[in-house]
Amino acid sequence: MSNVFSPGELIGLLRAERAGRILNEAICYRAILLGITKSSLNTQSFISEASFQETARVLAKAALRGCIDWLKGLKENVILGGIIPAGTGFKKLVHHLKQDKNIHLKIKKKNIFELEMRYILLHHKDLYCSCGPKNFHETSNQSFT
Repeated sequence: MSNVFSPGELIGLLRAERAGRILNEAICYRAILLGITKSSLNTQSFISEASFQETARVLAKAALRGCIDWLKGLKENVILGGIIPAGTGFKKLVHHLKQDKNIHLKIKKKNIFELEMRYILLHHKDLYCSCGPKNFHETSNQSFT
């Protein structure tokens, strides 16, 4: 049992109970109440962790390790504008959304690209209008040797 968790390691209660069921052993632990900052920094979600302190360090560490955030918590979903995992209809809605997503994935990607291009062309005329011939220099007569 000593090789599962290190002494003094902070783990969630559900994780400790799950490990105890898998190993068929009682796990000795001491409950600790963490403050909001410490609890956010001690989570499996790097998005939740990065939202509080040391954002650059947390995101760099997650990128180097190739971490995936499964967006299971409330805070991560609020930050990214997703559906929060709460309420009685949440599981039905997620199942329904997964089915719809598979059907309309190609259409959505195409529409998103078209909308982005329209937005760029209509609202950012200064980007492509400033690239007219007056800003380019003729280089065909110049020698580069």
